[in-house]
Amino acid sequence: MKKLAILLLATGLFSSCAELEVVPTAFITKENFFKTTDDAAASVTSVYAALNIDLTDQSLFGRNLYFLTDMGSDYAAAGASAINPNVRAISGLTYDANTDRIQVAWRQIYNGINRANVAIDNIPNVSGNEAVKTRYINEAKFIRGLLYFQAVRLWGGVPLVLHEAKTLNIADLKIGRSSVGDIYAQIIKDLTDAEALPATLTAAEAGRATSGAAKSLLAKVYLTRKDWANAAAKAAEVQTASNYDLFADFADVFNKTKKNGKEHIFSVQFAENQQGSGASGSTFMRTSFAGFTSTEPADIISDVALFYDIYEVGDKRRDVTYAKKLNIPGTATYYTFPKPLFRKYLDTTNLSNGANVAINFPLIRYADILLTYAEAVNEQGGPTAAAYEALNKVRRRAFGKPIGVVSSVDYTGLTQAQFREAIYEERKKEFVQEGHRWFDLVRWGRLVTEVKKVAAKASVTDRNTLYPIPQSERNINPEGLPQNPGY
Repeated sequence: MKKLAILLLATGLFSSCAELEVVPTAFITKENFFKTTDDAAASVTSVYAALNIDLTDQSLFGRNLYFLTDMGSDYAAAGASAINPNVRAISGLTYDANTDRIQVAWRQIYNGINRANVAIDNIPNVSGNEAVKTRYINEAKFIRGLLYFQAVRLWGGVPLVLHEAKTLNIADLKIGRSSVGDIYAQIIKDLTDAEALPATLTAAEAGRATSGAAKSLLAKVYLTRKDWANAAAKAAEVQTASNYDLFADFADVFNKTKKNGKEHIFSVQFAENQQGSGASGSTFMRTSFAGFTSTEPADIISDVALFYDIYEVGDKRRDVTYAKKLNIPGTATYYTFPKPLFRKYLDTTNLSNGANVAINFPLIRYADILLTYAEAVNEQGGPTAAAYEALNKVRRRAFGKPIGVVSSVDYTGLTQAQFREAIYEERKKEFVQEGHRWFDLVRWGRLVTEVKKVAAKASVTDRNTLYPIPQSERNINPEGLPQNPGY
């Protein structure tokens, strides 16, 4: 009997289905697996692990996707110590179908999709409580929807694979590009099923998908599709949930002692000294300050100071997002830098050990849903009182004002076009290097205009609104995977 090895990268694989951090590995044959709900739990945890673990490379949300969604935009440019020509190609927008960061992102996304398919196909056959099984299937559907949402925005039409591979025959594995519409229809179906997930989690379950996460991602999907009514409706449902709110202090979004808090609707989990290359945390977490001079950190691979000066006086987001100096914990000594250093994901309590951090990547947070709601409402005919309030809550927090109280920093009296520009500005300042910028600019039709403002990226053209299908994939299936325009 054929045995298909399933790589299970899971948190507490043989001890707990709830924890999502410590990651043992095991190869288990399919014949010996998928017998009980414990097996189902382990398989779903391996699906989550596709987001934050890669034993051979930087993990998808640990750093690799950042190159495409942030360095490929106007947020960052390759610095002097970025010696990888593939990274420099993405920064300078000279990448092509052979650029390895693009190939790795494709592989990692489809690795996660395949793991989700394995879980979805096999969990119905295990013995145990049907409600528990349904929950695990819906968690896998949430991750599959999330990953296809990344893929369809990065590449356009991609292969729509919904079941585990039953053969290793290359001819049978050649699947062509599906239409963008078909992919979005499947994303919406998966996330609609995932809305049945629990609304709240126990402390031991922190990091797993919830109904609120599914509704939030659906809101973002509808927004991308310019389905304003459904985007506003789903974002409104999330706002009515009692378990979500903004942190009063913007810095708490990136405080490791407050991860999986009330603003974190869905975060990719990272632990101290986490197993896997590039998996010690989110972007720039591996930067170590041990042995640095007092003026120049040695491992800054990217010029991330491009937006430092756009913040208004009093906007507290600037000094959470960037730093010109950092205190050495337990001393009165500071590291000072000739240009601002990106700091959101730095564990400033432990600068001497850049790998020993545990700050999550906040993939969906409540501020995003407030701005999604405000944008969707405005696009249906202009701002309403509720849209103003959603936008102004984010702005008040930015300036340290009481979130629910009318303030002098509020936006008022804007036309539809002016309100739209206000949304653009607040998203730009709120989500620096959180994986949104490239997607936002593309869906707004502003990628070329905004990125061209950065001198090092002046070569940007309309071709950059999609990434190329990796040549390694086209070599296997050239007819089924026609290349995107311009590559």
